[in-house]
Amino acid sequence: MRITGDDVRALLESDLPGSTLVVHEGRPTLLGGDDLGSDRYAGALVVVSRDDLRRQIGDRQLSERDFDELAAGLEAAVSNLGG
Repeated sequence: MRITGDDVRALLESDLPGSTLVVHEGRPTLLGGDDLGSDRYAGALVVVSRDDLRRQIGDRQLSERDFDELAAGLEAAVSNLGG
């Protein structure tokens, strides 16, 4: 499993209500709020919601390096949880 800068970018640019990055079946997956609670994604590990990530980064413009660094931090957090 590898969370990439592209995964972070997709989360931040998503227009799905309640967008959340999860790990499902060993890979990062972007879900809307309705899908998050569905049986299809039961057991998915929530990594971060778009709203929480936006609060963390504030209004600043992100560079490619920023996206990659955010992804690395998220991946490390998941690894520490055993995901």
